[in-house]
Amino acid sequence: MNRSEMMGVFLSEAEDLLQLLEMEILNLEQQGESPQIIQNIFRIAHTLKGSSAAMGFEEMKQLTHEMENILDKIRNQRMPVTQQVVDLLFQCLDHLNGLKREIEQEGYAKTGIDSIVRQLRQLEKGTAENAESLRTRDKDHNQPLRKWRCKVRLSEHCEMKLPRAYIVFNHLKKWGTVISSEPDLDSVIEDTDLREMVYIVKTNADSDALRQALSQLLDVEAVEVVPVSHDHLADACMPWPEAGKDAEPDNPIPGPGRKEEKKIGQTIRVDVEHLDNMMNLVGELVIDHTRIAQVGSLLRDRYSSDETVDDLERISIHFSRIIGELQESVMKTRMLPVERLFNRFPRMVRDLARTLNKEVNLLLEGKETELDRTVIEEISDPLIHLIRNAIDHGIEEVEDRKKRGKSLKGTIKIRASHQENQVVLTVEDDGAGINAENVKQSAIRKHLITAQDADMMSEQEWIQLIFLPGFSTASSVSDISGRGVGMDIVRNHIEKLNGLIDVETRVGEGTKFTIKLPLTLAILRGLLIKLQETTYALPMNSVIEIVRIPKKEIHSVKGQAVVKIREKMVPLIGLHDLFKMPNSKRKTKHVFIVVIGLAEKRLGLVVDELIGSQEIVVKSVGSYIGQVEGVSGATILGDGSVALILDVTGIFKLAHNLKSVESEIIDDVV
Repeated sequence: MNRSEMMGVFLSEAEDLLQLLEMEILNLEQQGESPQIIQNIFRIAHTLKGSSAAMGFEEMKQLTHEMENILDKIRNQRMPVTQQVVDLLFQCLDHLNGLKREIEQEGYAKTGIDSIVRQLRQLEKGTAENAESLRTRDKDHNQPLRKWRCKVRLSEHCEMKLPRAYIVFNHLKKWGTVISSEPDLDSVIEDTDLREMVYIVKTNADSDALRQALSQLLDVEAVEVVPVSHDHLADACMPWPEAGKDAEPDNPIPGPGRKEEKKIGQTIRVDVEHLDNMMNLVGELVIDHTRIAQVGSLLRDRYSSDETVDDLERISIHFSRIIGELQESVMKTRMLPVERLFNRFPRMVRDLARTLNKEVNLLLEGKETELDRTVIEEISDPLIHLIRNAIDHGIEEVEDRKKRGKSLKGTIKIRASHQENQVVLTVEDDGAGINAENVKQSAIRKHLITAQDADMMSEQEWIQLIFLPGFSTASSVSDISGRGVGMDIVRNHIEKLNGLIDVETRVGEGTKFTIKLPLTLAILRGLLIKLQETTYALPMNSVIEIVRIPKKEIHSVKGQAVVKIREKMVPLIGLHDLFKMPNSKRKTKHVFIVVIGLAEKRLGLVVDELIGSQEIVVKSVGSYIGQVEGVSGATILGDGSVALILDVTGIFKLAHNLKSVESEIIDDVV
């Protein structure tokens, strides 16, 4: 491979390794000093050191080498895992990510590493000096072996109490012999109520040294060390397995009843441009197949007795099946599990929670759900904004949650799932919820709506005001939120992806945002409609239903045309008026109405004719035409003609701005 190809492979591998490194450091902080986690971090750092050295990136190589020194001391039990160690490892991760970005953009790393390397060496030196100081002190004073009763209380928020109890035990072994423990940890099944443990330790260290060492461990809330004058607990429990033996509590060996590890399939790295080109070619095949099917239908009408037409029909059917399978295969190659997106969130939640001094538990569900890589890239920023809002505005302070009788640790749940031909993403918190009255008053103060309009709205419509540009209820500006921008950008971003966002909330219980997205942006199912002789396409994921009703059922309310569908009043608008086209003036007793939706809003579009639904290939209208309100793209139909793809969001905006004396005006739709 040439240098360019090697660089591509290196950057791709480095991206994967740094993501794994972030996950393992988070596991280390949450689960503590697990030999397996330490080994995983060491292996990642070692691999990254080797690949960066091979490419000649000295800064990355040296930094990972210094990390190895610290990790080697930890795995050989010469250094405890403290919060200082975890924080420093996170700093190293951030520095490595910065170096990778510089290499990607500039071809070399330009940021110095002297400061972070100095911190790593100081930590390593400090640990060595502390150990030597203890050895020297014990030798000089010739202290005899004594028995100490060490009582350790774990934090209420510690999620894995039993593994933490084993970690405390392993740490005490560095100081001497652990004679017994109470309770017997080998007999503990559920660790829910395991908050206090008592260890009897035989060592020549004094009580202050033991107390200080135990207090530095993660999730240790309080430590009490007192002398033992008798051996009443000497035989209270069986000896525990030595660290590194077969029965490690942190790393159980799979056995009967345990899930076997999933087999890793063989994969190769493919340039994204190749995948995009393949999707474009498949799109052309879909267009050509539609044209062949249409030509075949015309020939069947003209030459119904010709056997050649039968052959063409059979070929067309086979062609259809092959293209369908090819399209599905190409789309699968572009699909990625949302796990790649979800992996960015734990570190972000951890840092934000610490900044805001809040306790937050993050739950991720549906990581295996697959989504087009382009959609994953585009949806990242909106999701990050929703999560930041949930932590800042949703999850209450610890004292507030305590007063309300809630768990002191708030929960944010992010879930992905498939529903038909869509992916549904939800961001849910168990925080304070959104006060609809406060939203309404804030919108009125900022002159986003009038008080009169607000009084005519429902409570759910008040909640939807958070998506207005410039809306905010924050009393002060911070780096996290409160700058008066955000939720409108989130909604606009999602709607550009042909997606929808909705919100449900209950005061005091929490808020849930639901995002619905198409699986891919390249090919979608569209409903073909006609206005006079012009064909348009509507994305089917925005079509609620299609009805044909008598004209006499259309009524006017304050100059607004409405129709009652399924016991609900739906405003109507004619696409002729919307696009300023001459009305067909056809004398019919019935009209076709396509009901489209945007979040909770509904709008009925009056059209001349319904053609049907089919797969359409989305094409850009190009920079020459530019952005056209109400149009998101174009597609080529079976007869070779071009049909514009209508943008539902743009249609709602056009309908809102339409001012006419005709009956199909809509005021207050958006």
